[in-house]
Amino acid sequence: MAYYIGIDGGGSKTTCAVGDDEHVIATATAGPSNITRVGEVQARESLHTVIRAACAMARIDPAQIKRACVGVAGAGREEVAVAVRKIVAEMVPGEIDVVGDMAIALDAAFGSGPGVIVIAGTGSIAYARNARGETARAGGWGCAVSDQGSAHWIGRAVVRDLLEAADRGLEDEKDAESAAQALPLFRELAAVWRVSSLDGFVRKANSNPDFAELFPAIVAAGDSGDALALRILTMAGALLAGLAGVVRHIFKRDKPEISSIPLAVAGGVFRHSSRVREVFGEEVCKFDARILPNLQVVEPLAGALQLARKGNAKR
Repeated sequence: MAYYIGIDGGGSKTTCAVGDDEHVIATATAGPSNITRVGEVQARESLHTVIRAACAMARIDPAQIKRACVGVAGAGREEVAVAVRKIVAEMVPGEIDVVGDMAIALDAAFGSGPGVIVIAGTGSIAYARNARGETARAGGWGCAVSDQGSAHWIGRAVVRDLLEAADRGLEDEKDAESAAQALPLFRELAAVWRVSSLDGFVRKANSNPDFAELFPAIVAAGDSGDALALRILTMAGALLAGLAGVVRHIFKRDKPEISSIPLAVAGGVFRHSSRVREVFGEEVCKFDARILPNLQVVEPLAGALQLARKGNAKR
């Protein structure tokens, strides 16, 4: 019997599925393995851990794996693909294909057919494939310059607005510390970062932190009616819709043009924030009446396993 593994290597977690030609046998989860964010040491630890755990649950040895497909952000860069392939090859002697995280998500949503996938997790990207097999992307250029609407973007935007609110407290003849402490969301995020003062919060914000770790607290605040959190989550939904609007141009090349454009979503931002999903669904249809959004969140891991079975996946 042939065995395959599919891996979704994200910025917050890594998931692995072991399967045969028809069935998923076992799945496992480990820490982050996005090598551009966490580095090679952490990526190796997470990938080895998740492969070992999934194979143990499937009661097979990694040496029995015929083919693996690993989906990671940045796989279009040769140095990233080479590094990830080398790490996985330390565990798996079979064929290894390293592709972009958007490729496994697109395959999970549409198989080999046309469609648009918008991913919003630690980072964000939109990826489309038309009926001719041509592809287009928007976003996904990294958290420093792109990744709008992602968990990282949301966390950073909320921190920025909280600090601006502290500044505005000076207009009311309050000191910035008192103004910040008066905001429930500030206290909640400060607790996540394990700081108690405005000064400590500012130092943390400027130490290249993981802004994405603030996302759960921001969603909870939005669900409780916090106006600042809701404003940023609303902006995130609109920005993600804008990414989808950019890649729809690829469908103009189809002759004849298709009458509908299926669209799917993936990632923790869509999974955990109803506000982002709602705004995204409303805004994306404004770009093109042919867009048919499905807001049921896709699991990219299924696409990785499918591509492992097929082999010769494209980046």
